[in-house]
Amino acid sequence: MNKDFLCLSDWSLEELEKIFTLTSELKSKQKAGMPHQLLEGKTLGMLFEKSSTRTRVSFEAGMFHLGGHALFLASGNTQMGRGEPIKDTARCMARYVDGVMIRTYSQQAIEEFAKYSSVPVINGLTDSYHPCQIMADLFTVSEHRENYRELTYCWIGDGNNMANSWINAAAVFGFALRVATPVGYEPDAEVCKRAADAGAKIFYTNDPREAAQGAQVLNTDVWASMGQEEEQQERAKAFAGYQINMDLVSLADPDCVVMHCLPAHRDEEITDEVMESRHAIIYDEAENRLHVQKAIMATLMG
Repeated sequence: MNKDFLCLSDWSLEELEKIFTLTSELKSKQKAGMPHQLLEGKTLGMLFEKSSTRTRVSFEAGMFHLGGHALFLASGNTQMGRGEPIKDTARCMARYVDGVMIRTYSQQAIEEFAKYSSVPVINGLTDSYHPCQIMADLFTVSEHRENYRELTYCWIGDGNNMANSWINAAAVFGFALRVATPVGYEPDAEVCKRAADAGAKIFYTNDPREAAQGAQVLNTDVWASMGQEEEQQERAKAFAGYQINMDLVSLADPDCVVMHCLPAHRDEEITDEVMESRHAIIYDEAENRLHVQKAIMATLMG
């Protein structure tokens, strides 16, 4: 068992499916009003360099449900934000808390933190990966489709941290994945190579209509992520035609589901009509961040 949750490719299919099993149990207990305080008396330190809604609320509420406590730390209010070496912060925090969740820019930074931390470290998002979100996404699909590993998934948009994470997931879970990005906005080449070496069934294209054809799961994200705001206009031109709208949905399986990790720019990367349609499982997906992350925390910190 890995002590950290930094990237899906660090975990086996068996380990991740055990997290899904625990997720289902914890979600059922919460819905039934049954206590599930698996982390009673434990504390999670949460370090944020990037702003957040769902990540902060889901981790903080999740720790409360599990009987523990979460501490919110904005990087600008810590000594790390004033230049303290990561390894010093990591070593000290590990003596105060039972686990650390970090939402930051650099994957290298979170890996360095984990190297020097003696308690589990969870990746709440980096510019490279968003593993907790992908776990919530796949768990949500499994609730709507029993054969979730046999479906064809489609990623349309930027080759960003979400695209990288979907590629990692395809390699671990074995589902077919199609990735459609504009020229120059492809996913990380090393991530693609590692997935190919693992035998992943991934098709890459610059044509979103080709990718969507017959797919059972459509997924997208904003065209300009945090830190890329100055590229908004340039990206809007590059991504013209990559919008998930009802025309694109009509090319997919008639019973396809549509996901978005949120926040969404409605009528940009996805239309308001699609988000409000019968195909959207976006808010189930958002809710499941809570349940999946509780399972991850209980697995690592329990």
